[in-house]
Amino acid sequence: MTEIIPAIDIIEGKCTRLSQGDYGRSKVYDGDPVDWARRFADSGVRRLHLVDLEGAKASAPVNLAVLEKIAALGSLKLEWGGGIKSRESLDSVWNAGATWAIVGSVAVQSPEMFEKWLSECGERLILGADVRDRRVAVNGWLESWDVELEALLRRFLASGLRQVIVTDISRDGMLTGPSFPLYVELKRLFPQLKLIAGGGVGSAADLLEAARLGLDGIIAGKAIYENRISLKELRLCLQNE
Repeated sequence: MTEIIPAIDIIEGKCTRLSQGDYGRSKVYDGDPVDWARRFADSGVRRLHLVDLEGAKASAPVNLAVLEKIAALGSLKLEWGGGIKSRESLDSVWNAGATWAIVGSVAVQSPEMFEKWLSECGERLILGADVRDRRVAVNGWLESWDVELEALLRRFLASGLRQVIVTDISRDGMLTGPSFPLYVELKRLFPQLKLIAGGGVGSAADLLEAARLGLDGIIAGKAIYENRISLKELRLCLQNE
């Protein structure tokens, strides 16, 4: 079963999408994030991907009030990423109502700390691996590190990692289709991991292809806001999960 996970990216409390991780190429969409979350829930969505784009730059969560309001709806499981750089920030995300916390920069820059969090928090942690040419980017995609994706996954798999979101930055927000060959290879190499694909979804056909390939999950954002995937189409795809 491939889980379809709509995304809400947030700047100043508003739904915002970047193109290829470029903050200078952002677009704000009509509708409050809480209203979108309600629409998604009404369409049958069970899990929502929330990203605090301001928090990713500020190195601490900024939009937790939005998380609290969406969590108060009570009908969605929520994964939250952006700015989780300390144990205090990690706890604040859970206290605000997140089911899972997505951690990226700490895993790359302070792997021992991430391993400690894994030992303490287990399956509530998701590794967020945002990649350019299989090298991981951090701090809101503003920095690339010479860390190879597969090596990072091997290290944390041994420490108890169970879920990873891999986003191909070159595809993100471009609506040109996900990097399916990358995800198929990663699933072959790491069958123990729940692999969630991010970046590039442009149509409902991409969601169906993810299911055909046996991916564990796929994130869709801009295609929904630009009505390339209608809520009716989303509802039909969700019925086939």
